[in-house]
Order: sequence, then C-alpha cells, then structure tokens
Amino acid sequence: MERESFEDHDVAEVLNKYFVSIKVDREERPDIDHIYMSFCQAMTGHGGWPLTVILTPEKKPFFAGTYFPKKSKYGQPGLIDILNRIQDAWENRKDELEQSSREIIDAVKTSVLDSNKDELEKEIIYTTYSDLKHFFDPVYGGFGKAPKFPTPHNLSFLLRYYAATGQEDALRIVEKTLDGMYAGGIFDHVGFGFSRYSTDKEWLVPHFEKMLYDNALLIIAYVEAFQVTGNYRYAEIAEKVLTYILRDMSPVEGGFYSAEDADSEGEEGKFYVFSVDEVNEVLGKEDAAVYSQYYDIKTGGNFEGKSIPNLIGIDLGKIENDPSLKEKLSLCREKLYHYREQRIHPFKDDKTLTSWNGLMIAATAYAGRVFDNIAYIHAAKKTAGFIMQRLVREDGRLLARYRAGEAAYPAYIDDYAFLIWGLIELYETTYETVYLKKAIDLTNDMINLFWDEKDGGFFIYGSDSESLIVRPKEVYDGATPSGNSVATLCMLRLARMTGNKEFEKKAMSQFHTFGGNVKDNPNSFTHFMMAYLFANMPTKEIVIAGERGKEDTQRMLAELEQRFLPFAVVIYNDGDPRLQELVPFVKNQGMVGNIATAYVCENFACNIPTSDIEQFIQLLSANNQLK
Repeated sequence: MERESFEDHDVAEVLNKYFVSIKVDREERPDIDHIYMSFCQAMTGHGGWPLTVILTPEKKPFFAGTYFPKKSKYGQPGLIDILNRIQDAWENRKDELEQSSREIIDAVKTSVLDSNKDELEKEIIYTTYSDLKHFFDPVYGGFGKAPKFPTPHNLSFLLRYYAATGQEDALRIVEKTLDGMYAGGIFDHVGFGFSRYSTDKEWLVPHFEKMLYDNALLIIAYVEAFQVTGNYRYAEIAEKVLTYILRDMSPVEGGFYSAEDADSEGEEGKFYVFSVDEVNEVLGKEDAAVYSQYYDIKTGGNFEGKSIPNLIGIDLGKIENDPSLKEKLSLCREKLYHYREQRIHPFKDDKTLTSWNGLMIAATAYAGRVFDNIAYIHAAKKTAGFIMQRLVREDGRLLARYRAGEAAYPAYIDDYAFLIWGLIELYETTYETVYLKKAIDLTNDMINLFWDEKDGGFFIYGSDSESLIVRPKEVYDGATPSGNSVATLCMLRLARMTGNKEFEKKAMSQFHTFGGNVKDNPNSFTHFMMAYLFANMPTKEIVIAGERGKEDTQRMLAELEQRFLPFAVVIYNDGDPRLQELVPFVKNQGMVGNIATAYVCENFACNIPTSDIEQFIQLLSANNQLK
C-alpha cells in the first residue's frame, strides 16, 4: 500500500487537498495502534495492517479499514474513491458522521476498558494445557494451521506445566515444535535467526521479516528446553540465534535493533534463497551434492523457482551423531554465508525499542547464566546500561524509543514490564545488587504510572502521557506477551525475592481483574497462565550466602544454573549492605562457619541451612507438584 498509494502522485494530490495525513509507527506508538485497531474491529468485524483510519480534528474516528488498492477493483473500493466520497460526506452530512463516530467510540470504550472480572480456579491451568494439546500439530509441531507463528510463550508455559505435573505429552509437544521450527525455512540456516512466521503448516516458507522480539523469546524457550531435557541440540540452536543477534542486530553504542525487512530489491525473500547453479558454483559439485541433499536445494526449487534451505524430513540426530558430516555441512554453510553477504541486504529497522530490548536482556542474561558465557552476559549488561543512559529522562521517566541520538515517547506498560523481566534475569545471572534495585524501583514507578486504582490492572500508557480518546488495557498474549501478563509474573518473583507484600497483593489481584477474559480462551493468555501457575505452585526461595568467587560458593551457584527451576527465586548474599536494605531477611541468612551456606525455603518456611553440596542438591531436587 505504501508503494501503490502513499508514494503515488494521484493519491497524494487527494490526500493533501482534503486531509492531514499522519503515518504512525505502531511499534513506537502501541497506544494509538491499540485504540484505533479496536475501532476498526468494532466497525468492520476484523482488523490487520496496514490500518487505515480517518478521524475528525478531535481525533475521533469515523471510518476504518485495512488494505485498499489505489483504484476500485475486484469489488473492493479504491483509496481514491473512498477519499473523495468521505470528503463529500464531510461537507454534506457531517452531523451523521460525527454521530456515528460517537456511537462507535462508546462501544469501543466498553470493549477496551472492560477487563471482565471473574475468579480463576486451578482447573484453568489444566484447561490451558488441554487446549494447547488440542491445537497442536503432531506432524510438524506448532499450533493450528497456516499461517503458523512461533508463540514461544506457549512453549514456556508447557515446560512449566511439565515441571509442575510431570505430564510427558507437554514436553513432547515442546520438543516437536522446537525441532519443527528449526528444521523449517522459518529458521535461516545460512545466517541464523528466526523469521516472523511461516506461511504454511510445514514451517517451510516464512514471511522473511526477522523481529527482535521473536528471536529473544525463542532463545529463552530453547535454553529452557535444554535445561529440561539436557539435549544439546537446543543449546546449539539458541547459540546460533545469539550469533545472529550479536553479529547483525547489535550496534556498537549498545542496545539492539528492532527488525530486518522481508524484502530486498523489491522482492520478498530474494536475499535468502538459492538456485542449484549458485550452490554448485560456491561449494563445488561434490560438496554441493551433499549440502543440497540435506538442505533441499533442488531444480525448480521450493519457493518461486529457487530454494529456501531447510531440514524438513531430515533426521537431525543423524547429522548430530556424525561429526564429519556435521563439520562438512558447517563449512558449506560458512561459504554460502560469505557468498550471500555480497547481495543487497534487506532494510534494517535501526530503532531501539525499550520493550524488545528488555526481552533481549532477559534472553542474553539467561543464556549467559546457563551456558556460562561471558559474552552473552556482557551483552545483557551493556544493553541495560545503554537503556539507563539513553532512554531515561532527567526526571527518571523511562522512554520508549531511541534512534540516531534521539530518545522519544514516554514508555508504555510493555517497556516497563519487559525491562523489569530483563533486570530480574540479569540479577539472577550476575548477582549484582544494582540490577535488583533497578527492577524494584521500576516496578514502583510502573505501579504509580499505569495502575488502575479503581478497577485494577495496568493501562497501556501512563498517567503522564498524551491523553487519547480512551485509556485501554491489554492482557492478550499475542506475538509478544502482554505487559499485564509479564508485570504480574515479575511482581510475583520480586515479592518472593524481597518479601514485598504490596507487589504480591497487586499481582494476585490481576487474576480476578482479568479472570473473565482468560476463562473465555485460556490458550490465548499463556504468559498470564505462567504467572497463575507460579502463584499456585509451592515456590522455593533460595539464599546462597558465601564469599564471591570462592570455590564452595561457585559450586552452589553452578548447581542452580544448570537446573530448570521456574518456581524458584534466588538471592545471593555476599554481605552487601545495599542488598540487606532491599531484602531485610538476608541479614539473618549469612555464612555458617565461614563456609558457603544455602537456605532453601518454601513459601517462606525454611529448611535447616546447609553447607553440604549433596544435601543442597537433594533440597533442589525435591519435586514439588501442582496440588
């Protein structure tokens, strides 16, 4: 539509004559996008992008739609015809348009502000699992039919459900999906990283756009799966994605870029596909034959005459268990990568969004902890430092977007919630008190700016932000989890870490505030359900007291890092007085006899402290089941 209409002289002439044209980046202004998308759905019964909305000068919408061609065709109205008809109506029937606008706004206010309160029962956890199992594709993995989205929070929920119940099918669904996505063309087998979604059920043909948030959440899902299964395939896939992110999406000054386009030279996917002749020329016929056999490079191709490299139908274990084959394929990939680098690259969206960077802080910190990789931890720390330096106003207010030296827009609920998540992961990786303190401070700011004192829940934009026609809330976990979902789990974790009752009270009230929404379709709220599962599990609060860097301390911390402990929080007490201010109860949980000591508590009732590593392992291994 941009090429067809907005860059077209005929369309521009009509727009400039009668309208004030405003193009909104929905990633920079999710508040505007959410409100007017709700209006579009109320008016037309569906939504999508590009979103076209026409407003009065008071910002009140009276017309909405998605894609329109330049001229009417195939029974679809053209943009020029629509614009001329609206101009005529505005001049001759203005009162009717304004009345229609008022009615639609009233309806939208109800739909976006009604959080549909209801009580949740534990049974909803099992319902969420059974719904996901029902929609699971047992052949290729994933959920539903084409198009297929990664939705990593579905997988993270299932891993927690498996940890809570021991239900093997939950783990099987995760493994099948992670393997299927990696084998498919949705994963870039030459340069690494995941595309936004697959246009088919096999995961073969992606929409080639790569988004930072998808890759961050998928790193977390693959690292969690590695912890649960011990399968190094998932560790390797996570590290491949991290290679892509740190190589291609990480500017020198800090933070991470937002996305890479699907198109190059005006064609979707052109950068990513290969012909048989190209592969033969780059690799030589012998190596090309081997690579093509495994990666589906064939005459006629699998996408518009060329081939998307993929491993669909290939036994991944065969490659992993054959070192010489694995090495050969790896060398072929490197040659193809260097060849591909000479092509014209897709456009890179080089803005830095606080929300998506918060997710990447969580991903890099978590991967750094599990893989003991200092480069990943450094990336997480560098990004956190960049946000604090470049995306915080002088008065302490977090901002949403940075680009080309400019920071703009008061941050939204997603920015606060996702950054808090990243800082919690960074604290549990480095045990540097500054990150825990910042997470607590931001949570207090988040409550002050976004909390609805009357009805509960967090609004999308803050009380100090531009006032729009409505002030909505969102709890649906779509391509990314919602700010309300992430904030709920973060507040629960911080409450367990610090004993802060206010955080716990706010978090628990969320389950009532949004209970009715979730009951209708729980598998659309899987991150929210992770928070609910956390609230209903016997959680472990673990304090390790010891001297930083000493072998006995490191052994205890290493035991924590290699285990999947989704219902545990960890505090490291090295005697730092700043930590004792934040977590008063650690004053009484120090080393015993100058030896590293572990305090393993359950719902704040503590076992006898131990310095014995075997006893510590036993306490960690105690299998707490959902009751």
